[in-house]
Amino acid sequence: MEQALSDVKVLDLTHYLAGPYCTKLLADYGADVIKVEKPGEGDGARRLGPFFNDDPHPEKSGLFLDLNTNKRSITLNLKTETGKKIFLELVKDTDIIVESFEPRVMLSLGLNYEKLEQVNPALVMTSISNFGQTGPYRDYKASEPIAYGVGGAMFTNGMPDREPLKLGGTVVLFQGGLIAAGATLGAFYGSRYHGIGQHVDVALTETQAGFIDMRGAELIAYQYCGEVSKRTPPDVFGIQFPPTVNPCEDGYFNLVTGYVYWHRFPSAIGIPELADPKFAPRPDMDVATKEEFDNIFIPWCMQRTKRQISDQLSAGGLLIEPLNTAADLFDDPHLREREYVVEFDHPVVGKLKHPGPPFKMSETPWRSIKPAPMLGEHNDEVYETLGYTKEDLVRLRERDVI
Repeated sequence: MEQALSDVKVLDLTHYLAGPYCTKLLADYGADVIKVEKPGEGDGARRLGPFFNDDPHPEKSGLFLDLNTNKRSITLNLKTETGKKIFLELVKDTDIIVESFEPRVMLSLGLNYEKLEQVNPALVMTSISNFGQTGPYRDYKASEPIAYGVGGAMFTNGMPDREPLKLGGTVVLFQGGLIAAGATLGAFYGSRYHGIGQHVDVALTETQAGFIDMRGAELIAYQYCGEVSKRTPPDVFGIQFPPTVNPCEDGYFNLVTGYVYWHRFPSAIGIPELADPKFAPRPDMDVATKEEFDNIFIPWCMQRTKRQISDQLSAGGLLIEPLNTAADLFDDPHLREREYVVEFDHPVVGKLKHPGPPFKMSETPWRSIKPAPMLGEHNDEVYETLGYTKEDLVRLRERDVI
């Protein structure tokens, strides 16, 4: 089946998270992504958990398995002259290279963009790094909280009387990978239509500096008023009930009423006494009234599941959905019907469920074909297309080239 990127060839020199997420998006929508890994070691993500059945193994990393679907893996030692020669052979027939080394690395290997475009003038190379390929911070090391902090978003996250907090997980790295994928495709189609390649420079800190998620008003406040926003307490708008997150029999659910939807709430929930005006949202709500509300509302919630509550209040026109766990997501009937959850059969870990496509296309549909590759799984397949025989490959392995 033809996919959106079926005729695109990518060399993937990325590792860990941001870069592999960028190339995963390309691979999952049809690009032929060849992941170039270090012989004997591979992508460092292979050594990061969680591991399947808690068994540390380079083919059982959940992170690696998720971020490298639909890719092919070859091993190649780029520090050897033969390895560089083979890499340049691959570059001749490649549309895109994505790399996430420190900025000095590709230049030190003699594989910087200026060298590669001599081999393939239409080549697009995307470099993902902490601070970019230029500037005084270029060679600084960074991590998720550092990138989030330097980007400015962290300062307004957290309690006003405490230190700023970063978001949970690895939001910055995923956002950086997503932006890199979009930038890469933009440059690729520019190259395809005009025959001119280019070097795309993605700095993880800069993907945060202008990112408006939860901070659009803060950026505008400084741009137009010179005002530096501060961290605000959760009760800045006074006591509100029902709160957004509420407990129930089997977990929690998210509910939004506020001034706009409050009039629907009492009839939707079927408790007439909650229609009393004293429970309506207002700036001067007091603790005593909240306790009275909770004494009515919480027992009702604890007798019902989050799906039961969601179905009932949704029918009443309210904004509500269960607060899902990972297990809930994989069993959600809506996501199952939309084929969001997909299943892979991996040669080492067996069958695994994975999240599916972030968006759907009608004429060139996403489809999951292959699980993440084992280290060097496609060496023979790829190198034989360059004319190397099985005997050649044996010698290259003995010389630690592949």
